[in-house]
Amino acid sequence: MSAMNTSSIKIRTGNQMIAEGALFAGCQFFAGYPITPASGVYKSMIEQLPQRNGVAISAPDEISALAYCVGASGRGAKAMTATSGPGWALMIETVQYALMTELPVVIAMVQRLGPSTGGATQNGQADILFTEFCTSGAYTIPIFAPSTPQECFEVTTIAFKWAELLRTPVVILSDKEVGMMSEDVDFNQLKNTPPWYRKEFTPQNGRQHITYDFTDLEDVPLFAPVGGPNKVTMTGSAHDKKGTLQKNSSETLDVLIHLQKKIEARKEEMAVVRVDDQNDAETLVLSFGITARTAKEATRRARAEGKKVRNANVISLFPIPEKKLKEAAAGVKRIVVAEENMTGQYRSVIQALFSGKEIVGVNSIGKMITPAMIQNAIL
Repeated sequence: MSAMNTSSIKIRTGNQMIAEGALFAGCQFFAGYPITPASGVYKSMIEQLPQRNGVAISAPDEISALAYCVGASGRGAKAMTATSGPGWALMIETVQYALMTELPVVIAMVQRLGPSTGGATQNGQADILFTEFCTSGAYTIPIFAPSTPQECFEVTTIAFKWAELLRTPVVILSDKEVGMMSEDVDFNQLKNTPPWYRKEFTPQNGRQHITYDFTDLEDVPLFAPVGGPNKVTMTGSAHDKKGTLQKNSSETLDVLIHLQKKIEARKEEMAVVRVDDQNDAETLVLSFGITARTAKEATRRARAEGKKVRNANVISLFPIPEKKLKEAAAGVKRIVVAEENMTGQYRSVIQALFSGKEIVGVNSIGKMITPAMIQNAIL
């Protein structure tokens, strides 16, 4: 589906296309703090969002940036920020607040080499566990990983949909190479998810608004803006459906369980795994982000040598797309998981899905994985 009515091919970075996706999705508020390699998102949003009648703020630090976004979301605005590893570390408390208060926000996290301030201009794919398992209680945060500028646009529109639909933080987990490398983008070929908006509470038959009201644990409460006509109580502490502080009442525990169940219930609907199939494949090459592009080239070379190879580009990292991953691995003997980190972070959380199959990791730190490295692991 064409996202925009233009025939032009333009040179764009992945960061610029995240901004384009946010604007298409109806983002109304952006706050950010410049940090390499995510500054391109910041720059584009600061320049373009005010021209679309939105608000873009240069925050004094990353803590403030996300706090501003959460506050704007509490008023009903679609909000986004962008950062990298050091900034994400500062944002984690506010990420948890957004999760607990069920306020939608999209966070573009452009990875670089870590830890600490690490290598700002060096690529990395080592923040997978850092982003997904950052919360007390290990709640699932939807995470999507683009591998091209086109996918940056597509993934951003997907991220806004699920943030709004589920009232939750959603992460776009990009990386330095995808974010900063300039490429030709055909705007007529962009795929998108049409804009979605959170469902709002409307009074009916004298019904009163309850901030976190739900019947089934998988339900998403209807939204009412802070400062509007309905009473809204939002707290990061454990609370009941009204938002009243409670410790361990059955209703409070239901609210906590619900935060996870509403995500789990839709994990297959969120799943995006792009498979390049081959009949009688013996090896599955699985990757994401910039390394998915290397894996695609390695697959092409291996097939030219007569090897039977299937390729999978995992775009929705979390919730783990279990069904699609198992389908991708059906019939193969070996699974090669390529990711630019030291220990195989994503491999560590998906390998249990592939009982009875040989799992091989191709890893690197401080330098990109080459097609030859992946070829050497293919049967």
